[in-house]
Amino acid sequence: MATVAASDDAPVLIAGGGLVGLCAAAFLAQRGIRSICIERLPASSPLPRAAFFHMRTVEMFRSLGIEDEVRERSSVDFVPEGAIVAMDTLSGRMLGDIMPTLNQGVEALSPCRRLYLNQPSLEPILRALACEAGATVLQGTEVAAVDQDAHGVSVTIKDGDGTVRELRGKYLIAADGSHSKVRELLGIPYEGRGAFSNSLTIYFKADLSPWLAGKAWSIVYVNNPILGGFFRMNRAAQEGFLGVNTVGDPKVDPVAACNASADVSERRLIELVRAGIGVPDLPMKINGTTRWRATALVAKTFQDGRILLAGDAAHLMPPNGGFGGNTGIHDAHNLAWKIEMVLKGHAAARLLESYGSERKPVAQFTVEQAFARYVARTAPWLKAEHPPQPLVPDFDIELGYLYGSDSRIHADPAATHGMPGSRAPHIWLTRAGARVSTIHLTSNYLLLAGKDGQDWIGAAADAAASFNGLPLDAWRVGSDLGDPEAGFPAAFGISSTGAVLVRPDGFVAWRSLGRSADCRGDLRNALADSLGIGPN
Repeated sequence: MATVAASDDAPVLIAGGGLVGLCAAAFLAQRGIRSICIERLPASSPLPRAAFFHMRTVEMFRSLGIEDEVRERSSVDFVPEGAIVAMDTLSGRMLGDIMPTLNQGVEALSPCRRLYLNQPSLEPILRALACEAGATVLQGTEVAAVDQDAHGVSVTIKDGDGTVRELRGKYLIAADGSHSKVRELLGIPYEGRGAFSNSLTIYFKADLSPWLAGKAWSIVYVNNPILGGFFRMNRAAQEGFLGVNTVGDPKVDPVAACNASADVSERRLIELVRAGIGVPDLPMKINGTTRWRATALVAKTFQDGRILLAGDAAHLMPPNGGFGGNTGIHDAHNLAWKIEMVLKGHAAARLLESYGSERKPVAQFTVEQAFARYVARTAPWLKAEHPPQPLVPDFDIELGYLYGSDSRIHADPAATHGMPGSRAPHIWLTRAGARVSTIHLTSNYLLLAGKDGQDWIGAAADAAASFNGLPLDAWRVGSDLGDPEAGFPAAFGISSTGAVLVRPDGFVAWRSLGRSADCRGDLRNALADSLGIGPN
């Protein structure tokens, strides 16, 4: 085994080069922070793992400049605006209409729309974006050891040829999945409901157009005496996968029923796909399988010193609702701006302690909602022994989670009205004659004042200078920015003399409902609190 003594340095190291790790690299690169991404696999999996990307995630893709490319790729592979339905078999009787259309009601909440895209199609887009901006992605490379001190983190990695070397960074993001080597080395356990199904995904080719042509269905849940699971097919209805959570009758033999992956012989795989479709002699070809466990777990802590867990390394949930990947991407988005603020000297290092305090409650809430959907759609017999939390609307989970609230974790995003801790509301404004959403005004800190809030704008530059030249954009809505429908004050819960401070991740840090006797002092205190520079 060859050993290389020299170390490679980057401000941030990322364990895991899948969906969440690549998003972390891209978000950091967007902010001028170089990273090295360590990925165990030599290439992305070719299996067509479809992911449901929520509107908040697509807002992030737009901020990266890849929304059009992502949406174009999605439209090639999948029917836009599809529904989610429940059937006894794919060719049989409808049992329920879970989501009539993918984007019903989103226009009032976001400038972006939900979509489906295969991860093998998305990951190259993210990888190219991050690398073009200065990130390095090391594929076929494993984490062997991790050590940290007061100044940074050292990661020992092993390349595919057996070469061992050391990487050094200020911080390490562990986005290396459910079997996270970093989490294991740190000894951080998962907590929660545990596993409740040994599930199976079967990737196959078969002509399902006789039953799907003309139907805009994104996901088809199937429940019958042979199996419980869900189908996801491509736009041509020729290729896709069947996720199998249960086989047989769980009321008769729950242990056997929840062990769907016990038999992965080709004969059995074909039998299951045909049973889900409802056509016993349908020709097909099996392309591959993946065994996985349906679980509901959250890591005990999301941070150990300079090491921060994200994605599946921090939380595991059933796929129902598509919350897992989105939650991991939002983890990375939360981390990127905070790391930037610390590394560039605008914030105290303890700002990163807010990562766990903000993201862990959101993860716990989202995991429970995914579990509740799993029970409702696939495993109703679990309700008696493992009562789920009441279902809340998808919008509350996608856009309505709240940071720093003592009383609640989520709210209707249409009713938060700019309350601190909420995602800033979406309304259409104009800038230089062009329409722009409030969502995409945020890359730096953002101060939005009412049309009579000129004192806040004057205070912004002085307040920002107190934090090592913190980038802070300041606008009067109704003056600097047009407000054609005069909707800004009500949407953000302020008067024409008030102001709201929005963090670089688009969440409201603070607001003043009206004029203040000390605009500079109030704004400086709000920035200090948001940057982790409050009193000890």
